[in-house]
Amino acid sequence: MSGYTVIGDWGTSNLRLFRVEEGRIVARRDGPGIGAVGRAAEAAFADTVAPWLADGTPLSITLCGMVGARDGWVEAPYADCPADAASWRAAAIGFDWRGAPIAIMAGLACTGADGIPDVMRGEETQIFGACARDPALAQGRRLIVLPGTHSKWALVQDGRVLAFRTVPTGELFALLRDRSTLGPKDAVGDAAQEAAGFAEGLARAGEGAVLAQLFAARAMRLRAGRSADWALGYLSGLLIGSEIAEARALLQADDGVTLIGDARLADRYARALAAQGLESQRLEGDACALAGLGYGGEMTL
Repeated sequence: MSGYTVIGDWGTSNLRLFRVEEGRIVARRDGPGIGAVGRAAEAAFADTVAPWLADGTPLSITLCGMVGARDGWVEAPYADCPADAASWRAAAIGFDWRGAPIAIMAGLACTGADGIPDVMRGEETQIFGACARDPALAQGRRLIVLPGTHSKWALVQDGRVLAFRTVPTGELFALLRDRSTLGPKDAVGDAAQEAAGFAEGLARAGEGAVLAQLFAARAMRLRAGRSADWALGYLSGLLIGSEIAEARALLQADDGVTLIGDARLADRYARALAAQGLESQRLEGDACALAGLGYGGEMTL
């Protein structure tokens, strides 16, 4: 049997491991996120990879994401921006695990022009992977956006991450939806109503005064006959639209945007960007992460 390597993206919510043999992904294993296992990360990794260990020790293991956070398995450093793929890879921390060399990739850190520090872990792997998959992204000045719980807006020039800003839009939406009087608890999944609310939220975001617009999610239900699904869409559109308006001004970016991540969420951002006159292209998040970890093939699992 030929040897194999293991590469993986270990975030707060999920562990995704891929077994690579002769340049091809041949198997995948999923496990709990760092947020669930914390300091028991090594045991969780061993449990997840156990069926493969029966075939022998991996030639190497490479992991990115929150596995390298302070409360992860082993803390990996942050590479300071500006950072290219080479300086980021050089900052990885390496050690031996059961006879296999393991590398935990670094995060990135920067300080904005306004003096505010920022950090990312995992998204940098997708950014450098996107540049590897599409060399055009490593030429000139590019704005790469990774939507999510904590959205990342990264300014990239000639393959180097110059700066970025984190916007916790997804976390704020979840809090408003689940823990506030603005978030309805009786939505039924009416896609048309949700889309209508999303469109109105985008329009309101373009008017500014976002805080004053938030309460409309409740008032429009009480006084204008809007549905719970409309209200959820409205909150989403208002927050995403506001994120885009603030982030593009901060990074002084008026060119097209590359979106990396989940297809459904990327579609929302594409619509929100178009509403503000920005074109976008979309790349799949897992494929970019794998490319950043050194895998040059296509996703097959």
